[in-house]
Amino acid sequence: MGQELECRVRMGRRILTGKAYLESDHILFRGEERIKISLKDLSGVTAADGVLHLDYADGPAAFELGKPAEKWAAKILNPPTRASKLGIKPGLTFRLCGEFEAAFVAELKGLEQAGARSKADLIFLSSPASADLSEIPKLAAALTPAGALWVVYPKGVTAIREIEVIQAGRSAGLKDVKVASFSQTQTALKFVLPVSAR
Repeated sequence: MGQELECRVRMGRRILTGKAYLESDHILFRGEERIKISLKDLSGVTAADGVLHLDYADGPAAFELGKPAEKWAAKILNPPTRASKLGIKPGLTFRLCGEFEAAFVAELKGLEQAGARSKADLIFLSSPASADLSEIPKLAAALTPAGALWVVYPKGVTAIREIEVIQAGRSAGLKDVKVASFSQTQTALKFVLPVSAR
């Protein structure tokens, strides 16, 4: 989700000042102490009068966020699906390059698979190692003008690093615009054609 706010947090008798980050699977607080709260561990989420109240095993915690408290609560209680994060919508065409889990392929059911010689609105490249990035120039040429190339790669491994993915996309004339969590072990980086190249 990638949102951040300066705030105070009340935890028991302690009041901490710092910055809170709302991510797709956790809330991170950095200040006098570092606190990471996994969203899956929450037993209660409410917001009132600008305060986000979180109940969990080591809590409760009250984040003084102001007006955004209600929005954060709504996002925690109704997290975006992987399909919505990746822009998967009915009526779009797609192409897969590499191996993907069956659960992800099922999420593409409402879309039409692009033919071998036609351009696609969404292209997904599975890139377990940096050598796979050599596919990017060819895939960039197969995008529709407003299309997106998502490079899906493992988190925290030496076989491929984010900077390598970014450099490969930029070298192919693409612009990196978004990062999304693809799974517990994979990240997805979105590339688009620059407006001047469409």
